[in-house]
Amino acid sequence: MPAITRTTGWRTTDDHLSGARSERTLHALLELSPVLNPMIQLVPQLKILLACEPVDFRKGIDSLAALCKLQLKEDPFTGAMFVFRNRTGTALKLLVYDGQGFWLCLRRFSQGKLRWWPKAADTPLHSLEAQQLSVLLYNGLPDRADFAEAWRKVDSAAFHQAARASASAASAGSPRA
Repeated sequence: MPAITRTTGWRTTDDHLSGARSERTLHALLELSPVLNPMIQLVPQLKILLACEPVDFRKGIDSLAALCKLQLKEDPFTGAMFVFRNRTGTALKLLVYDGQGFWLCLRRFSQGKLRWWPKAADTPLHSLEAQQLSVLLYNGLPDRADFAEAWRKVDSAAFHQAARASASAASAGSPRA
């Protein structure tokens, strides 16, 4: 049966088995690998909301979902990711509903405190892009990070009009035989 080693990753230790059986076993284990199939993905389409005020980290899934609904006025069942920080700024909790249940993830920093967090001015929530959350999870400064412009869906009517104009310009400029 394939085994995981710290230095080489996956390797096969059942050489006495037929090659087909070893291949099937390895393929099945690779499909279950969290490295290849992440449980929670930070994709650009994900709505990410930071709660500006610190939260009591004794709260669990149900308490945080209730906080989203009652205080933040957002439905926790929409699939949006809610990010909370503790009072000391040394940890983050991420709450997200994936259609079958809630995920609650805890990120505690080994050293120091969060270097950036939005102020609660007019709204209790602050929206983030996926790449900004990635920076924040490593205690970076997402407001200072520089990213390429986010991809936006092109209006199909405008796209087809531009394509027709480009095609007609190309045919007008080319000599016919």
